[in-house]
Amino acid sequence: MSTWTGPATTLATLLASAVRGPKREGVYAIWLVARVAHDLTLLPPISERARRRRLDALAHRLSSLTVAPPVRRALAGALATLGDGTAEAAAVALHHLVAPVREGIGAEAAEAVAQAARAARAAARA
Repeated sequence: MSTWTGPATTLATLLASAVRGPKREGVYAIWLVARVAHDLTLLPPISERARRRRLDALAHRLSSLTVAPPVRRALAGALATLGDGTAEAAAVALHHLVAPVREGIGAEAAEAVAQAARAARAAARA
């Protein structure tokens, strides 16, 4: 079982149980970012072209979502950090999302993001 399975399952469960609105879209945005961050930790790494395409698609999809202001600001920073394309960048991006997610979405989602950040950090060290 991957160390990413727990956070992904938690976020998917939160997404399924959230009502329509900024909170649901915020959980969805975080889930999308976590998926891209996970892709950056894969061995062998994804190609440069695939990485750029995923980041472009993520940026495009996030632009149409309505999320709480602290989460929106954090997502912009996460996108910039993910642009480095390394597992360490994925860990940093997720780590910087924890506090805004706690404020804008809730503690359970923030804990899932923190677990994903730890998984990315472990992958970066491997």
